[in-house]
Amino acid sequence: MKNPRRCSTCAFETKRLRVEEWHSTELIHSGRKGLAKIVAEMLTEPVTRSLPGPWAGPYSIDRARAWIADRDKEGTTLLVVEKSTGETAGLIILFELNLDQGIEVRLGYLLAESCWGRGLASELIAGFVLWCRDQDDIHAIAGGVAQNNPASKRVLEKAGFRVNDTDDEGGEEEEIMRLTLVESDIEAYTRTR
Repeated sequence: MKNPRRCSTCAFETKRLRVEEWHSTELIHSGRKGLAKIVAEMLTEPVTRSLPGPWAGPYSIDRARAWIADRDKEGTTLLVVEKSTGETAGLIILFELNLDQGIEVRLGYLLAESCWGRGLASELIAGFVLWCRDQDDIHAIAGGVAQNNPASKRVLEKAGFRVNDTDDEGGEEEEIMRLTLVESDIEAYTRTR
């Protein structure tokens, strides 16, 4: 039996985006496209360039199915959809650690190439942080950022994340950015909105 995951209930909307668990989203169940096709189309070489080596593109439908099964075993994945078009904009990949202080959520995200440069990543991460702040048991969020992806680092910094550590596992150095959800952070974030 699977352990229940706190983030499996994550669903939220921002001004331009709708986010929900990738197997439950209406986009998949409407029959317009299957999840494997969506993932295969989204995980292009430019999109996967800053991801861990084994995740690098291109993706066939079969490779996408295997990638989906692997993500399902590891944690919760959320599908990001643009409200105005109904098109897939990206993914949020979440893994939970149960710590003494509460849950720490490990965060990864990616956007489809067509969504780059439009402020959607900042909007997405801000929405996710707000959802986490509403959960009593989530204590912190941590996300790794490859050094060759300064845009992603800026997105996390705008949402209140700070560099906490570095990791050079696999030969590619990555900065670990962490946001601890404490009252002073909430007050600071509220003042900047």
